[in-house]
Amino acid sequence: MRLNSRIISNVNVVTVKETRIDAAVAIQFKDEMRAITDEGPDRVVLDLSEVGFVDSSGLGAIVAMKKHFGTEKTFELAGLTHDVAKVFQLTRMDMIFTIHDSADPFTAQAAG
Repeated sequence: MRLNSRIISNVNVVTVKETRIDAAVAIQFKDEMRAITDEGPDRVVLDLSEVGFVDSSGLGAIVAMKKHFGTEKTFELAGLTHDVAKVFQLTRMDMIFTIHDSADPFTAQAAG
């Protein structure tokens, strides 16, 4: 599981550098997310723009991260592809997460 973490204006933008978050990588995803987000800013944005598929295990791993952060950190999503957005809509998780169209506003802050 490849994750890229950048701290931009007190936001930890984590980009998933894989095309799938599924049962094969769900545990590794959670472990790596904890390792790169437990320290640092209180706001985490997960950029899913390169992810084309999330199964129930992948969705569970993302939800587990939200529970892990509790009220100590804000956990938001960005850049959901069509198929991934559909999973969040069908499960109504789009009502639980703050979802941004893209991570561009966060990454643009680094250039400015």
